[in-house]
Amino acid sequence: MFKSIEEQLKIIKRGVLEIVREEELVEKLKKSTNTQTPLRVKLGLDPTAPDIHIGNAIPIHKLRNFQELGHTAVLIIGDYTAMVGDPSGVNKTRPQLTQEDIDNNAKTYLDQIGKILDIEKTEIRYNSEWFKEMKFTDVITLTSKMTVARMMERDDFSKRYSSGVPISLHEFIYPLMQGYDSIMVKSDIEIGGTDQIFSLLVGRDLQRDAKMEPQTALTTPLLEGIDGNKKMSKSLGNYIGIYEEPKEVFGKTMRISDDLMRKYFELATDMAMEEIESTLDGHPREAKIVLGKAIVSRYYDNEAAGKAAEEFDRIFKEHKIPDDIPQIALPSNENGNHEIWIVKLLVDHGFASTNGEARRLITQGGVSIDNKKYTDPAQEISLQDDMVLKVGKRRFAKIVISQSG
Repeated sequence: MFKSIEEQLKIIKRGVLEIVREEELVEKLKKSTNTQTPLRVKLGLDPTAPDIHIGNAIPIHKLRNFQELGHTAVLIIGDYTAMVGDPSGVNKTRPQLTQEDIDNNAKTYLDQIGKILDIEKTEIRYNSEWFKEMKFTDVITLTSKMTVARMMERDDFSKRYSSGVPISLHEFIYPLMQGYDSIMVKSDIEIGGTDQIFSLLVGRDLQRDAKMEPQTALTTPLLEGIDGNKKMSKSLGNYIGIYEEPKEVFGKTMRISDDLMRKYFELATDMAMEEIESTLDGHPREAKIVLGKAIVSRYYDNEAAGKAAEEFDRIFKEHKIPDDIPQIALPSNENGNHEIWIVKLLVDHGFASTNGEARRLITQGGVSIDNKKYTDPAQEISLQDDMVLKVGKRRFAKIVISQSG
């Protein structure tokens, strides 16, 4: 049923930065193989945003590795931890989400996660199952398991405290909640990003206190965004969404810097390491094309990847507009035109999710109409029939003005 320990470790350790403790992991794998009992591998995701990008998909793919090796993938949707807000890697208190926001986000999460995991073979749990049943005395008992001094060992907390940035008391509860999840699902291994290591270790402590064998903590790297500077984030606009159209995924991949290609190949594709090395030995542009196709194929298929690459070439090498672009139908005014605030145009027709994102696209020079750039987000524009809107380098739409009367 199971591969050899060596084969499993090779797959498990790809793209992993830290294993606490590796010798424990080896023993767990040996015991699992000898008894033919799958290990329970936990990953917790807080539905704090509606979409998943290839950066926060990295630990999900690692969970899939375990699933393909025959172990039990336990996915926890943190509908209660999301209300607290993970303090990992942030320099201020996160705003609290409403239950409605969390529920809506959780629905889209499962749809997108189905691109990665075999949902039918995944044990999906919501941590509201146990937290909503807790009494206040249970909360007091849980918080008694951790000292303030231990919490202040956490790097982001200590930096905020020394800088005079407020830390809300409820933020201290977050790692305890994440650790308590490990007790409730009896996890043998927990996966998380490098910024999650504190909470993963708290899980070990709480399991040990509960007379359980402590979980192995396994951390995956954080992926820089396509700008090459900061961590991939939708709020920064430097992300590649796993839900985006193949041409968007491919085009965004072609924008990454050459020195990030190796990391993207290792963390964001399923290519064998030997194949990655031979690809990187070639010309950087050709390697990037292979990378773009590999990322598209991971979430779609090879045919979609090929078409995305062809369209990219056609647009950028031949400076052509795609054959099949969507239309934006707008009513005319008495002059046969359509007057609209440029930000509203982008948001209403799906080119930006918020007014803030639209303003950023405009001020960065990413919006043009009939090859004329618009850089003032306060501008009212006059649209005519057959105009072509271009947003970024790959998104187009044809303006269709419907005549009144």
